[in-house]
Amino acid sequence: MKKVNALLLVLGSVLAAPSFADDSQALQDRLATLKSFKAQFAQQVTDKEGQAVMQGEGTIALQQPMMIRWQQTNPDDTLFVSNGDKTYYFDSFAEQVTIMKTNSLIDSTPFVLLTSKDPAQWEKYSVLATSTGFSVTPNKGVESQVEQLDIAFAGNEQGLAKLVVTDNSGQLSSFTFNNAQVNTPLDQSTFEFTPPEGVEIDDQSNGE
Repeated sequence: MKKVNALLLVLGSVLAAPSFADDSQALQDRLATLKSFKAQFAQQVTDKEGQAVMQGEGTIALQQPMMIRWQQTNPDDTLFVSNGDKTYYFDSFAEQVTIMKTNSLIDSTPFVLLTSKDPAQWEKYSVLATSTGFSVTPNKGVESQVEQLDIAFAGNEQGLAKLVVTDNSGQLSSFTFNNAQVNTPLDQSTFEFTPPEGVEIDDQSNGE
């Protein structure tokens, strides 16, 4: 599950609560215009001392509501797919598939907020507008693997430009997007997944 948490990981200054609320609504409004998003990404990971840990690359596809396909092709071949109800994480090297309920992931990472319109889920996080976009942090009492998720948007309605995730160990993962397709129809099969025969299955969705 450590790899799952690392994949999903996504300063705050002292501001009054209404400011956070306004910024949260501004981010939700911005994401609402992003009906779908597909791109390639380059990943850089550094530890809390700022030393490089890993570089990677892959592809991402998002579609409202709650549909995600995140495939890392280098250095490891892993796949994270959500059809809005169930989420599958496939590690081809370990030959293991983890199955989870998508709604439960909100409590561990704000990343899923990118495709969620549920007010109850947004209330679990504080949003602060920054010079480059928005910073999202979990509210007190919310158990999250992520301490902060920074979101930067590209100009000219080109969707997401960059995501920077700081986890609770101080590790920072930066994802830069390129060759983006914004608000183009995505086939439903993009967000479906059938576990290959012979792999180990860890079903944490209780079969629901």
